[in-house]
Amino acid sequence: MAVRIPPIQCLLTFEALARLRSVTQAAEELCVTPSAVSHRVKQLELVLGVKLFGRADFSLTTEGSEYLAHVREGLLALQRFPSHQPSPGRRKLRLAVTPTFARSLVKPRLQQFAQAYPEIDLTLQVSIPLLDVVAEDADLTIRFGTGRYADVEHICLVKDAVLPLASPAFLREHGPFEAASDLEGVPLLRSPLEPWRTWFAAQHLDWPEPSEGSQFNDIGLMCDGAAAGMGVALVRLRLGAPWLENGSLVRLGETEPFRTPVPSPHAHYLCWRTGTMERWECAAFAEWLKKALG
Repeated sequence: MAVRIPPIQCLLTFEALARLRSVTQAAEELCVTPSAVSHRVKQLELVLGVKLFGRADFSLTTEGSEYLAHVREGLLALQRFPSHQPSPGRRKLRLAVTPTFARSLVKPRLQQFAQAYPEIDLTLQVSIPLLDVVAEDADLTIRFGTGRYADVEHICLVKDAVLPLASPAFLREHGPFEAASDLEGVPLLRSPLEPWRTWFAAQHLDWPEPSEGSQFNDIGLMCDGAAAGMGVALVRLRLGAPWLENGSLVRLGETEPFRTPVPSPHAHYLCWRTGTMERWECAAFAEWLKKALG
């Protein structure tokens, strides 16, 4: 008996809609109308004789999730021909990431990734470059620095800006702060990951880098220290968002030095060894992460 193979445009549309969970976004990606997306999915369901999407939010049915894995494997085989076709099944992906980046930017979005790529098992591994704690077996690594990495291929993920932050209790005790020079004599928390010289220079202060006071090798630990009232921390705002949102850290004032963030000279980069992106799960995660972080 002849087997009816679904049209390739139906398969492409199904994969895009399962990943994006939006008819409008899928239509934009495929350069078709939203009605064409709906029509193609219905056509595919008719050919297969199963329901692929269960609800209005485009969550997959059990059959849809299983079929999505086969579709992605098939599309990959077509893209990679004549290279060796990988064996079907669940895919493992190991991401090495610094603790605060994982906590503030990756963790809140993991459910989105799991819904878009249910066949990929993602493992997060801690990487602390300043202590030489590096996950050697990671497929992808997120680094913070200048971007001049000769040993790996990389793309810029997130640029950020810095601003002094402190706990409300610390502000009540040591404030108010109006001019940048008001920080003279105030406990400044230190981190080699975020030197104060960036902010000092922007405020036209010729102060040296602080040499005394509590020091942290992780931005999240420094934010926790500042939230506990230990001093003022110079924080990257995207990484510090959880502390700002729950009110444990606040800006020092509404005057210009404490209102306008200063661009950090460093950024977060996604890095990988040559050949890694030939694995579709790695390429898919890299593309998803870029979009998720905006």
